[in-house]
Amino acid sequence: MTLDALNKRVKTDLSYLSFGGPSWVRPLTHPEGHVYDVVIVGGGQCGLGAAFGLLRERVQNILVIDENKEGLEGPWETYARMMTLRTPKHLTSIDLGVPSLTFRAWREAQTGPKGWDEVGKIPKGDWMNYLRWYRKVLQLPVVNEVKLKLIEPAEDGIHRLHIEGKGAWVSLLLARKVVLATGIQGGGQWHVPPMIEGKLPHSLYAHTSEPIDFEGLKGKKIAILGGGASAFDNAQFALSQGVAEAHVFVRRKELPRINPIRQMEVSGMIERFSVLLDAEKYAVISRFFQLNQPPTQDTFDRAAAWPGFRLHLGAPWLNVEAAGKQAVVTTSEGSFAFDFLIISTGLLSDPALRPELKLVERHIARWADRYQAMEGGANPLLDAHPYLSPGFAFLSRDDEGSRRLHGIFAFNYSALVSCGLSASAISGMKYAIPRLASAIADQLFHDDRQEILRSFFAYDEAEFTGEWPILQRQL
Repeated sequence: MTLDALNKRVKTDLSYLSFGGPSWVRPLTHPEGHVYDVVIVGGGQCGLGAAFGLLRERVQNILVIDENKEGLEGPWETYARMMTLRTPKHLTSIDLGVPSLTFRAWREAQTGPKGWDEVGKIPKGDWMNYLRWYRKVLQLPVVNEVKLKLIEPAEDGIHRLHIEGKGAWVSLLLARKVVLATGIQGGGQWHVPPMIEGKLPHSLYAHTSEPIDFEGLKGKKIAILGGGASAFDNAQFALSQGVAEAHVFVRRKELPRINPIRQMEVSGMIERFSVLLDAEKYAVISRFFQLNQPPTQDTFDRAAAWPGFRLHLGAPWLNVEAAGKQAVVTTSEGSFAFDFLIISTGLLSDPALRPELKLVERHIARWADRYQAMEGGANPLLDAHPYLSPGFAFLSRDDEGSRRLHGIFAFNYSALVSCGLSASAISGMKYAIPRLASAIADQLFHDDRQEILRSFFAYDEAEFTGEWPILQRQL
């Protein structure tokens, strides 16, 4: 099968499912402009999958916006420095059960079944190309280089989204529902320890999520702070780009070895997480954070194979200071001078950290508002996460917030505690996207139920048109 043949197969398969049927949502008019039923913020895998899920629900008046240039959505061509995905290749995701939309179908259309068999783990570049194809073949309504600046919350059932961007045709979008499909950092911000941020010139360090001039680091000596998968991705990438030495510093005395995601993928934990009690959800994600995600064996092996690789275990950073054009890092092992530091210390999830939510974040319920862990079991990192509905909707601390937050959904990493590995792992999306789409459709229906019911009770179009005399003769 060729890619052209696959494209035709996708259209055929979707026609068998009656995809693209008439929208049932009541259109709204507004003096300020067009009102979208849903605006999805983020055109990466979560945003694209959410758009497809909504179209399958016959919610068609939607728009996806993304701040990046077309084809550069998500991390895959920017700060993701692994060579392959970490997810096993056989797990499906945003195809939503349509075989011709799977990565495997896309791959085999170009390489044949043998090409699929030869894949150990999916190369990240291939995954990005698959996402580009997915967007194109489904003709999803995505507009690039448009950034959400602020959500002005609904007072009349319509949210006003203040946007900016190159070539943006408007500065304001009106939407009944807003989906924040803003990725791993979309629920908060990347974390840089205080000993570095504000105390060290930014020319000497970068977080793993930032652009890094590896060309300028050739032959240099760098340090990487962190023991998770991303730290080793960056070490391997840096060394492959000509860095002379890459020292990875890990606070723990041993590297994490257990990847809890592998257990969750086969135990029902991902697809059924929402039925757990709050205490159980909290305990599971606490354990998830405790274990951390280790580097894949192949990533570690590739990094360790370079002569310039150094691993420092049980070596937390105690102090960092600038010394001319270098950064001096003090650890329990002593002090070291480096030309550049790469910070791989993860992120913080808290709606208060998101500028687009500044008009509503005080209303957003956090886990600390709804659940009190037993003494000794509280985790401030978890407590700051938003407490979401099973359908990813923000919930409110107060009555005023209930009205203002109605219709805003967090389909990003901050959903982790409430909804599990859903919008934060490829293996969870096949279960999460239908829940999100259904929750949005339910809300739209409930919002319009009076008009829908009125139309139902007023409906009098005759379907049976047989005449009584003819029926009498037949009898």
